[in-house]
Amino acid sequence: MSVIVPLNMMSRNAIEQLLDAAFGPDRHGRTAYLIRDGMPWLPELSFGMRDGEGRLIGSLQSWPVALAHEDGSRTPLIMVGPVAVDPAVQGAGHGRALMDAVVAAARARRSDPLMMIGDPEYYGRFWGFSAEGTGGWDCPGPFEPRRLLALSVDGRPIGGTGMLGPRATVRA
Repeated sequence: MSVIVPLNMMSRNAIEQLLDAAFGPDRHGRTAYLIRDGMPWLPELSFGMRDGEGRLIGSLQSWPVALAHEDGSRTPLIMVGPVAVDPAVQGAGHGRALMDAVVAAARARRSDPLMMIGDPEYYGRFWGFSAEGTGGWDCPGPFEPRRLLALSVDGRPIGGTGMLGPRATVRA
């Protein structure tokens, strides 16, 4: 039986091995890594999934990022991802369970809006992520605008224009 646990209960080595298995060792050059560059993941919004033997088979990290506006102001956001599942157990609902956990935790905390780079059909269908308010957002690397998604967990509107990047101060 699999169980969701706080990700900080798992070793960094186990997390890195899982991410390499799920996305490959060249994953560090992706745009998502540039957006959250240098930021620590948020323990209260990051989860792991262990199998019956205690082995890490899934992880989901959340990161403090911000939308930097032309006037110098910043809108705090929380970047969700990557959602990683051991290739040997993909398709069994582990990633969906991890996403359920992070969205529920963010709603309970009334956190800053969540954002991610992902499949709008999947993340929109299950959790309501949308590209509706992200049309004015830019990223420090290549991205498909339709895959730049956001979700307000407390009813705050999402929008604005600017460049996504790491947040200077950490708040969830």
